[in-house]
Amino acid sequence: MIAACPECERKLDLPDSTRLSEVVECPDCRSELEVVSIEPPLLVIAPEAEEDWGE
Repeated sequence: MIAACPECERKLDLPDSTRLSEVVECPDCRSELEVVSIEPPLLVIAPEAEEDWGE
Protein backbone atom coordinates (compact mmCIF):
# COMPACT_ATOMS: atom_id res chain seq x y z
CA MET A 1 0.00 0.00 0.00
CA ILE A 2 1.26 3.44 -0.89
CA ALA A 3 0.08 6.53 1.01
CA ALA A 4 1.28 10.13 1.04
CA CYS A 5 2.46 11.97 4.13
CA PRO A 6 0.08 14.94 4.59
CA GLU A 7 2.94 17.04 6.00
CA CYS A 8 5.73 16.62 3.39
CA GLU A 9 3.99 14.63 0.60
CA ARG A 10 6.53 11.77 0.74
CA LYS A 11 5.12 8.48 -0.53
CA LEU A 12 5.18 5.82 2.20
CA ASP A 13 5.07 2.13 1.41
CA LEU A 14 2.87 0.67 4.16
CA PRO A 15 2.97 -3.06 4.88
CA ASP A 16 -0.13 -5.10 4.01
CA SER A 17 -0.55 -5.79 7.74
CA THR A 18 -1.23 -2.07 8.44
CA ARG A 19 -4.45 -1.54 10.42
CA LEU A 20 -6.87 1.37 10.89
CA SER A 21 -5.85 3.78 13.66
CA GLU A 22 -2.25 2.53 13.54
CA VAL A 23 0.33 5.28 14.00
CA VAL A 24 3.36 5.35 11.68
CA GLU A 25 6.23 7.81 11.41
CA CYS A 26 7.28 9.56 8.22
CA PRO A 27 10.99 8.87 7.66
CA ASP A 28 11.51 12.30 6.04
CA CYS A 29 9.73 14.84 8.26
CA ARG A 30 9.36 12.59 11.36
CA SER A 31 5.64 13.40 11.68
CA GLU A 32 3.49 10.84 13.48
CA LEU A 33 0.71 9.80 11.13
CA GLU A 34 -2.51 7.90 11.80
CA VAL A 35 -3.98 5.47 9.28
CA VAL A 36 -7.60 6.57 8.78
CA SER A 37 -8.40 4.52 5.67
CA ILE A 38 -7.08 1.32 4.09
CA GLU A 39 -9.01 1.48 0.79
CA PRO A 40 -7.73 3.88 -0.42
CA PRO A 41 -4.74 4.25 1.93
CA LEU A 42 -5.01 7.60 3.74
CA LEU A 43 -2.86 9.14 6.47
CA VAL A 44 -3.52 12.18 8.67
CA ILE A 45 -1.37 13.91 11.28
CA ALA A 46 -1.86 11.91 14.50
CA PRO A 47 -3.52 13.89 17.30
CA GLU A 48 -1.33 14.89 20.22
CA ALA A 49 -1.76 12.68 23.28
CA GLU A 50 -3.47 14.73 25.95
CA GLU A 51 -2.48 14.46 29.58
CA ASP A 52 -5.31 13.67 31.95
CA TRP A 53 -3.57 15.10 35.04
CA GLY A 54 -4.99 12.27 37.16
CA GLU A 55 -8.61 13.12 36.42
